[in-house]
Amino acid sequence: MLQFTYPVKLTRERKDGGYVVSCRDIPETITQGNSIEEALSEAEGALQAAIEGRIEDGLNIPAPSRAKRGEHMVPTPITTALKAAVYTEMREQQVSKSELARRMHVHEKEARRMLDPRHPTRVPTLERALAVLGRRAEIAVS
Repeated sequence: MLQFTYPVKLTRERKDGGYVVSCRDIPETITQGNSIEEALSEAEGALQAAIEGRIEDGLNIPAPSRAKRGEHMVPTPITTALKAAVYTEMREQQVSKSELARRMHVHEKEARRMLDPRHPTRVPTLERALAVLGRRAEIAVS
């Protein structure tokens, strides 16, 4: 099962106040907030940007580790998680965007845009992409 909820560490910034957020699984995820709530909210956006950057750069998206003592689990936004799942599965199966387009019976341009972070890909499109890759999306509410 692919999951995109990552443990983050909040480090109290003694000099300036607030909290610095870091993620050991995706080190480029770094942000800050004045309160714990704000830091965790900012962490979601930083995590989203880091995952989108990895997709754009053709890099691996690591599976999340288990949280260590004192860490907080932060989910990625649903659309980002779905795009990351499609991307990860394509890499795993060595399926190109052209091949995905052929399997989905869509134009190659649509398959390219599907993973573009600036393109608002609809959830049913991402679900269909996962289906042709032999996977399905499930939502868990905690």
